[in-house]
Amino acid sequence: MSMRKMSPRITTDRLLLRPLTIDDAEAAFEWTGDDRVAQYMIYSTHESVDTTREWLRSIVTSDTRFEFGFVRRSDNKLIGSGGIRLLEDGFWEFGYNLRFDCWGQGYATEASRAMMELVRSKFGNIKLRAECAVKNTASAHVIEKCGLVFKEFGEYSSYDGKKTFRAKIFEL
Repeated sequence: MSMRKMSPRITTDRLLLRPLTIDDAEAAFEWTGDDRVAQYMIYSTHESVDTTREWLRSIVTSDTRFEFGFVRRSDNKLIGSGGIRLLEDGFWEFGYNLRFDCWGQGYATEASRAMMELVRSKFGNIKLRAECAVKNTASAHVIEKCGLVFKEFGEYSSYDGKKTFRAKIFEL
């Protein structure tokens, strides 16, 4: 029986960042199945809870890759997910994804800062990178609130190749 390495748990003022499990599929489908949320994401909108289950089964964590579910502490509701990972070029890259009804409330910034602090506590002074679609101005604002600055334009495509976006790349 193989053991999957689990991401640690992090508590912030309003959130608990914890490992995602297959049991989170129904709750996670509330955002993975929402076109408004998936619009600029690297995945295409999940057509069913089964697709979300497949994604949850595929999550890999390691000493240099952490993935979390974001649980709102006030009501214990899973409201999003995100992660931070070490890239081959030595930069740490982070990302996040929240239910539509939780946008604009500071949760993405709070969770991103917590993930950044986790990695800093383990690895010291780190280089950070994040990117978002040029049209995703709310996400760009989150990245800037986390202290990163615009570096250059780039491009990314969804896993299935159906979407390609002009991107803003930020670094710290």
